[in-house]
Amino acid sequence: MAVQRIGLVVHRGRPAAVEVARAVRAWCAERAVPCREIDVERGGEGPGGGPAGDPPAGHPGLVVTLGGDGTFLRGARIAARYDADVLGVDLGRVGFLTEVPAEEVTGALDAVDAGRATIEERMTLTMRASRALELPTGVEALLRPGRGPALPPPRVLPRDPGEEEGWGVALDVTAVNDIVLEKLARDRQVNLGVYVAGRLLASYSADALIVATPTGSTAYSFAAGGPVLSPRMDAVVFTPVAPHMTFDRTIVAAPDEPVALRVLPHSGAVALSVDGRLSGALEPGDWVGVYGATYRLRLVRLGPVDFYTRLRERFRLTDAPATAADGEAAPLFRPDSEVPADLARLSLPPPPSRE
Repeated sequence: MAVQRIGLVVHRGRPAAVEVARAVRAWCAERAVPCREIDVERGGEGPGGGPAGDPPAGHPGLVVTLGGDGTFLRGARIAARYDADVLGVDLGRVGFLTEVPAEEVTGALDAVDAGRATIEERMTLTMRASRALELPTGVEALLRPGRGPALPPPRVLPRDPGEEEGWGVALDVTAVNDIVLEKLARDRQVNLGVYVAGRLLASYSADALIVATPTGSTAYSFAAGGPVLSPRMDAVVFTPVAPHMTFDRTIVAAPDEPVALRVLPHSGAVALSVDGRLSGALEPGDWVGVYGATYRLRLVRLGPVDFYTRLRERFRLTDAPATAADGEAAPLFRPDSEVPADLARLSLPPPPSRE
């Protein structure tokens, strides 16, 4: 695809990101491609992770993020909502979501412009709530020390004609990784009734409850003991954090099965965050429903997607000590001959090089 317009999301706290932004602008100037920076703190990204008002940067076809995974998430939420592609440039430490290192950004833009890139789609989450979300006075200082003011809570979307009030309000929220409900006070757990596809699963008392995408399965959900899901899947992942109950397992629901969480009468105060950004607080009687959004994340990929090798490298996975005597396992598991007909539909790596 030819690049028509670029929106930049830059981590201004990193000089390297600012420098790479200059290289992107120079690339655009040479080709007369419009390029504007999206200020996610001042309107490019709306409260709760959704877009604010008109499309940012003149509705770019490509959003380029310059930073780590946090910067990528900010740009990705905007790109997903406006059906733009997103290219993550890695300036962070983990770089699980970003695609190219900073020194290769102009080559990556050349590849996208020449149509040599592919697009990988991933699901996102959105939500409804029993009421509009609010941030109590002082909660920002408690949960965001030294990080400056939080964005305002997500705005309420217009109600469909004839829609009954019992379904709550739709919120302008886009989550790439997860939506989390967590305790505000150290000594008070959150007590939440959890419903999957409209049916009660259980009432939980826990430090937090996570509803994640497959992309987010390698983030907070993973740290809380949840499984790793292929990002090619569509699923809604529910993981409790330190629950005070025997059943502490993750539930992997189908993509059309919403997860609703209702704050129980004796619960402690509950904070709600979207991709790690504080978005509101809930009180007893409040509820939220989290479900797959209709819009999808469109990731620019410059080569074959190798999620499991990236998983091994980023998490520094090591082999079991007991296997040391067996030697190092082969990096690929497939012959170099033609794939049999019954396996042709499967996702397999290319044959090993004969060089």
